[in-house]
Amino acid sequence: MAAPELTQSSTTERATHTSSTALLIVGALIAGAVAALVVGFSAAHALVLLGIPDPGPLTTYGLPAMRAIGEGAGVVTIGSLLLASFLVPPQSNGVLDVDGYRALRMASNAAVVWAICAAALVPLTLSDTSGQPLRTALNPSTLWNSIGQVELAGAWRWTAILAVLVAIGARLVLRWAWTPVLFGLAVFTLMPLAVTGHSSAGGSHDLATNSLILHLVAASLWAGGLFALLAHAMRNGKHTDIAARRFSAVAGCALVVMAASGVLNALVRVPVSDVFTTTYGRLIVAKAVALVLLGMLGFAQRRRSLPALAADPTSRAQLIRFAGVEVLLFAATIGLAVGLGRTPPPADVALPTVTEAELGYNLDGPPTVGRLLFDWRFDVIYGTAAIIMALLYLRGVRTMRARGDKWPLGRTVSWVLGCLVLLVATSSGFGRYSPAVFSVHMGMHMALSMLAPVLLSLGGPITLALRTLQPAGKDGVPGIREWLLAALHSPVSRFLTQPIVAAVLFVGGFYALYLGGIFGATVDSHTAHLLMNAHFLFSGYLFYWVVIGIDPAPRIIQPITKVAMVFGSLPFHAFFGVALMSMDTVMGGWFYRSLGLSWNSDLLGDQRLGGGIAWATGEIPLVLVMLSLLIQWSRSDERAGRRIDRAAERDHDADLAAHNAMFAELARRDREGRL
Repeated sequence: MAAPELTQSSTTERATHTSSTALLIVGALIAGAVAALVVGFSAAHALVLLGIPDPGPLTTYGLPAMRAIGEGAGVVTIGSLLLASFLVPPQSNGVLDVDGYRALRMASNAAVVWAICAAALVPLTLSDTSGQPLRTALNPSTLWNSIGQVELAGAWRWTAILAVLVAIGARLVLRWAWTPVLFGLAVFTLMPLAVTGHSSAGGSHDLATNSLILHLVAASLWAGGLFALLAHAMRNGKHTDIAARRFSAVAGCALVVMAASGVLNALVRVPVSDVFTTTYGRLIVAKAVALVLLGMLGFAQRRRSLPALAADPTSRAQLIRFAGVEVLLFAATIGLAVGLGRTPPPADVALPTVTEAELGYNLDGPPTVGRLLFDWRFDVIYGTAAIIMALLYLRGVRTMRARGDKWPLGRTVSWVLGCLVLLVATSSGFGRYSPAVFSVHMGMHMALSMLAPVLLSLGGPITLALRTLQPAGKDGVPGIREWLLAALHSPVSRFLTQPIVAAVLFVGGFYALYLGGIFGATVDSHTAHLLMNAHFLFSGYLFYWVVIGIDPAPRIIQPITKVAMVFGSLPFHAFFGVALMSMDTVMGGWFYRSLGLSWNSDLLGDQRLGGGIAWATGEIPLVLVMLSLLIQWSRSDERAGRRIDRAAERDHDADLAAHNAMFAELARRDREGRL
């Protein structure tokens, strides 16, 4: 009797796999067709504006179609890994359940398609850029010599490499702990494209690039997660109700991020007056309409499907019906976005200045105290992160107080001040002037690597999260609290929190970035500045997390080791500042001179000022850390004293009485021995 049931189950599984594959193919065809159709209306105009010959229909229409199919596959890869990582639970031993394994296989297959399309887009991009037929771009000598000269072609090459790594990793991984790593790598495959194209050039390209990064990540999580959830429901996967509820929260956040970032990116690229009078503007309107429709479908899904699943976890009909329509609409939206990317935005009436072309904005004069404090330009990524971090922390404190628990006011003040330092360092005049003036950049560097991490570490965010998040329970489905604990005890965390590793990442970054030549080679790159800021924050927070020790850590570090870490880093910081002040060459001088800022002509003097800032300010946070350690030790002694006193009260000072009795017995024996 078991064999027919097994055969029927296998047949059902194959039919479900065929249905989801068919839906994926239909979605890819819709995305490719919409992209090619949009380009058909705007391609000729784009060629005229760019002044290049027609590369032929194979490139003109094949490139957008291939890009739409590839980006759709990338979205499916990200969504499948999202499902395996956070929407469905693994087995109790940490090995992926069958649903997570199936999601990984789908992610691997989609990543292969993503890699193939990205590789094919390298010669297609070269053909499109040069105006030569595709067969010319496929010539090996032409291909390899031209990739480094065309930024977008290089981006596609890196995308293909990253997609191959994701595809291989998704085939090899069996334990849940590695799926978040693969998910992060899959999201990172979007970055080469996010920092190229329309948003990476011209005026306000800093805002455009940052908003596009958020837009692409949010869209991929929403669209990819939706398809993965649909495929999971179609194959009757377990915990569909939990997966749908969790994805609903992700989709709601993604909708807000997509809307805000899309509006900001559109305002940068096209004036409001040209929205309805240009092809680029009309495509933006079409994307906005599609986003509104997707939001309405998502709202209907939330109102109908989630209650039905909550009442009966096997009631998947409404979820499948709504999600199927959403997936096809998302496919058309992806094609529309690709076509928008191939359409030239309206030409600016006034040509940007050299400073605006390089930085994305103009500078009104030298960095005075007033301009540094009040000449703000909001950083879409780090400024937003600072605000969200502060709000989430305050919400956790409110939850603690609502249930009658206490949370130290000093920790709250420290965290909010740390978020404020992050906001001011990246969005005030410090952030505005840092790409153009080395001394301001070094001041921002010190704030991000020294001051903000100290304050954030003193806030104890991990402890607060563990106390406020609801545990899943013995037989419950793991949630955010369990994911946080798994991350804390992971081999990666144990490696990073080794004192030597944390200290090398913290101190060695200074030398590698500045004295190692990385800063001088990438000073003109907005992407490099984003990555440097991320490194400053991460390495600083990791170091002070280990040293201060308010939050739980994967390993126990003795106080003497913490003191050694602090005092051991002091001379390295001092030597770094002295080394900068002693240099006779200007790092990135070619870039600073290209800005043509008359008030910043003494570049070597400004660099030496930056070295002085590094030398003078690098010691202050370390002094704060030492004070924090002394206070912790003092409080630890007080707690130990109180424990001893309480124990003495319970047993009427039995330890002291036993101690005195021992000495009395020794004295008695000594007297008897003399007698």
